Amino acid sequence: MAVTPDGSHRARGLHATVDGPPDAPVLVLGSSLGTTGAMWQPQVAALATRFRLIRYDHLGHGGSAVPTGPYTIDLLGRKVLHLLDELGVERAHYAGLSLGGMVGMWLAAHAPERVDRLALLCTSAALGPAEGWRSRAAAVRAGRLDTIADTVVERWFTPAFAAAHPFTVATYRDMLTHTPPTGYAACCEAIAGMDLRADLAAVRAPTLVIGAADDQATPPQHLEEIARRIPSARLVMLAHAAHLASVEQPEAVAGLLAAHFKPEGGTSP
Repeated sequence: MAVTPDGSHRARGLHATVDGPPDAPVLVLGSSLGTTGAMWQPQVAALATRFRLIRYDHLGHGGSAVPTGPYTIDLLGRKVLHLLDELGVERAHYAGLSLGGMVGMWLAAHAPERVDRLALLCTSAALGPAEGWRSRAAAVRAGRLDTIADTVVERWFTPAFAAAHPFTVATYRDMLTHTPPTGYAACCEAIAGMDLRADLAAVRAPTLVIGAADDQATPPQHLEEIARRIPSARLVMLAHAAHLASVEQPEAVAGLLAAHFKPEGGTSP
């Protein structure tokens, strides 16, 4: 893989950070709406010893390009395929949370030859009502992300975690408010137009579905539906966690991912 000395790479508009041994199995990590690949920092120490981690920023987020749109889940998924092509990755494991999980479902259904094993966290195959997402996009375009930040972040963490970890909550709020409004709004519209439910029967990658009991953004029933629709998927529900379960329960999520993405699964760096 061609990366800079600091482990970063930008391919056809997507920025990514690469960690771990260059000859290890590849694990791609897709983050939530309004965050960057840095969302997965709590898992890096545990996973980078056995995997080549590629943490990317969605189109319109972080260090990635910010075209005006429109965006679709198809577009976001194809950008990830372009990233893998430029990094020389033929086949990889993939884990995604929220918007990252939506992209992961699209990849596993539409480019199955590129996905070895799949993990979907706190996500949904169809997250209506569409008008709510379009209204949020319009509000962000009319102002700034500050106008919705408190409401969004309140759904990311349980009240107990927020009270005990104010610095962590502030860090993720800052990540959200520094997301380009154009990119955030266009990704909201991509979610508004998304319905992956009929695609899930085509997923053949061994799939782990992780939900969070206190997740208001993508409630447990959304993960239960995904697990029902993907052949042979396994569902795990985490207690004491809201939408950003990977932040609130970092050790549990790292352990589940490490066990699911076994190195002997045979990804190609």
